[in-house]
Amino acid sequence: MDFNQSPLLVIWEVTQACDLACVHCRASAMPGRNPGELTTEQGYRLLDEIRSFGDPLMVFTGGDPLKRPDLFDLIRHSVDLGLRTNVTPSATPLLTANAIDRFKKSGIARMAISLDGPDAETHDSFRGIAGTFDRAMIALRHARDIGLDTQLQTTVTRRNLNKLAQVAERVAEVRGRMWSLFFLVLSGRAMAGDDLTAEEYERVFEFLYDISKIAPFDVKTTEAMHYRRYVAQRQKAEHGSAPETANARGMVWRTAGVSDGKGFVFISHTGEIFPSGFLPVSAGNVQHDSLVRVYRDSSLFRILRDTDMRQGKCGACEYQKICGGSRARAYALTGNYLAEDPRCVYQPSIAMRT
Repeated sequence: MDFNQSPLLVIWEVTQACDLACVHCRASAMPGRNPGELTTEQGYRLLDEIRSFGDPLMVFTGGDPLKRPDLFDLIRHSVDLGLRTNVTPSATPLLTANAIDRFKKSGIARMAISLDGPDAETHDSFRGIAGTFDRAMIALRHARDIGLDTQLQTTVTRRNLNKLAQVAERVAEVRGRMWSLFFLVLSGRAMAGDDLTAEEYERVFEFLYDISKIAPFDVKTTEAMHYRRYVAQRQKAEHGSAPETANARGMVWRTAGVSDGKGFVFISHTGEIFPSGFLPVSAGNVQHDSLVRVYRDSSLFRILRDTDMRQGKCGACEYQKICGGSRARAYALTGNYLAEDPRCVYQPSIAMRT
């Protein structure tokens, strides 16, 4: 795909309302809905415009999307437009077997559920509500039994760093199609003490690479673009090149180069157009701006797609075309979204730019 023209992935945060109290919540979600959320009709128009990009993956997220009473109307419109449509509900009492059945009947391609630990003690401490782990596992098993594809999403922090292997076992148990690991960006309620060091990132990358060789599911990272650099290095060492291969390593190359604002766009519950849900710099609002024009022509998105604009070692790195570093993490930790990713240990082999 030409990421200058169209994103691979479009995320719409349909609401920030959620009945959980997650310690790392990007949105700092609260139980009540914001009266400034996009209306149903505005949502329909947004989906129409998303379809004009071509065939991006459309994801309804939150907060908890099930807090919107019009969610299934929006899903049906997305599916009717021909968009591949996913949903990421929260594991609350709203996520009933009937709701999951309706996702499948409405044409949802995949349901994503967060699982931040292999047991109730670990997961529920993340989510702030007792019983969340059990609800998540019940939902995942029900989806498995009715044939609805699932994706399990894990936020990697100090709290679960040493339990990732057991989480992977849970992914396999429910026959998840993908394990998506989110690497902490210090936004919302995320705490600095939970963040990994650059060296700890490499340890996790080693684990992910090794498990990708045997796992029955794909592995994907979010805000850890340098996992692609790690995979390329390992494959070069093992094979003399970095070919497309099965499982998670194939997923790495299918998403190569995607980063904040490059192949990715995020629309907030009030219509703000962000390069990422973790990079709170707005380029416009769908209530009065064209999403397509903002993505293609706004100075913010054009700068983010120009790898020559990267600074520090990200600007000098030979892996910048497949990685480029997390612009959201650079912004969160330095205030400059063009700075080098502070959580990468790699030192480029060519002279660093200033």
